[in-house]
Amino acid sequence: MGLQGYVGSGEDVRRIRRQEQQLEEERLKREAEKQQRDANVSAAGFRQFGKGAVETLEAAIGQQTVGLVTRAEFAEKQRTLQEQIAAHQDKRKREGVQIANKVKEEKQAKKAQLASRTKLSFADDVEEEMDEGTELSAKQNCKAAKISGIGKDPSTHTAFLPDKEREQQEQHMREQLKQEYELRQQVVKNDPLQITYSYWDGTGHRRQVVVRKGDTISQFLKAVKLQLSEEFKEVRSTSVSNLMYVKEDLVLPHNLSFYDLIISKARGKSGPLFHFDVYDDVRLEHNANVEKEESHAGKVCARHWYDKSKHIFPASRWEVHDPEKDYSNYTVK
Repeated sequence: MGLQGYVGSGEDVRRIRRQEQQLEEERLKREAEKQQRDANVSAAGFRQFGKGAVETLEAAIGQQTVGLVTRAEFAEKQRTLQEQIAAHQDKRKREGVQIANKVKEEKQAKKAQLASRTKLSFADDVEEEMDEGTELSAKQNCKAAKISGIGKDPSTHTAFLPDKEREQQEQHMREQLKQEYELRQQVVKNDPLQITYSYWDGTGHRRQVVVRKGDTISQFLKAVKLQLSEEFKEVRSTSVSNLMYVKEDLVLPHNLSFYDLIISKARGKSGPLFHFDVYDDVRLEHNANVEKEESHAGKVCARHWYDKSKHIFPASRWEVHDPEKDYSNYTVK
């Protein structure tokens, strides 16, 4: 491509000339590469393109035995070429081993160089380096021994810190104490309790019955019904749920147990609810501000009798027991 007949600026002309120069250089480069390939293909020996050494030698046998040759000459040429093939293969193997060893040595040298970079060394002499390495290892061992000796000061108060082992021991102790407490409670609940009561149908009929401290009011009324059924026909036909137990002017619920009354030291309007026998408080001095420690026999009556007589004394004083209510503002001395 020439510039004849082209009209343009000087910058365009210089750009076109640079492009032509680049194209000419690429053309010359391609021609040089082509000539090099042709030279490689035409070269004799073991460097023929696309063929191995064995194939090259076999081709050489074919070329050298063209025409009429004797059997001895053919065998001699074949043996010579086989020796050349074997020698060539041995040479290739040795070269491969040498290359592998060289690569391995280079890798080891690189590793050693990287390892040496991580160490501090300020001496040029090998012996000084060894001494410094020994001293450094001794310091490291001493430091490790000091670190391993660090621990908790036994005289320091650490009860406020979390301790898994201590918490497990405390939990085990709590479980053990809970089991012991429940066992003692069960023993106490199985203790016999003699209760003095009065069957009330307008007049009192005092009796005694023995139950357990852990029994409920319902279980107590069941035992009372069995005791009174032969003597009072109206009790025989009355269910346990229609019987009431009134202690110190309080109607006690059926699900309440005697054990609950005893451990809570519950008190009624006219005396303690945790004493179930009958006795009077005999004192030399009487004080109106001090409650008398008198225990009265609880009353057992039928609900239908209470419904028709609750406006008459003593039923007019009765009320349902409320465990949250304080029925006394003073204590026993």
